Amino acid sequence: MAHLETTESSELLYEGKILNLRRDRVRLENGRTTTREVVEHHGGVAILALDEAGQALFVRQFRYPFRSVLLELPAGKLEKGEDPLTCGRRELEEECGCVAEEFLPLGQLYPTCAYDTEVIHLFLARHLHPTHQHLDENEFLTVERIPLEQAVELVLAGEIPDAKTQLALLKYRALQDAGRL
Repeated sequence: MAHLETTESSELLYEGKILNLRRDRVRLENGRTTTREVVEHHGGVAILALDEAGQALFVRQFRYPFRSVLLELPAGKLEKGEDPLTCGRRELEEECGCVAEEFLPLGQLYPTCAYDTEVIHLFLARHLHPTHQHLDENEFLTVERIPLEQAVELVLAGEIPDAKTQLALLKYRALQDAGRL
């Protein structure tokens, strides 16, 4: 059986700099109608950047919704219509002050698929070369290098709650164990 909800109407409730919010009226497969609230977001990228010593580059930054400093992979928001690889290269240099000779896709993540259109594209970056960090005017973070295995242990211990970081690290480790990297 194919599951499908058909949009009957859509109303833009909020238009913002980072996201929009709309309310849709949908017809369900049983013929009834209901409301869906949808956050529209252009998506983003997260980069697992590994240096020659097997250390991953991380950033520590204050995340306002959680009122705490989180450890996570370098990441950033896609501009409307931007290619994810272009965004990943830009964000790695802006946040960590380096470029990579090799960028490999690690897949995509739908962080909150029940109500949000955001897709995060995951990349592995290798063969790093230092340039210079150039953060946005109101961006504050600290770059840290952590051995890959230690980072995986931090995820397994619940010390890195960020979903994009968890998935990128665990997916890399699984691909490596399977001999696909």
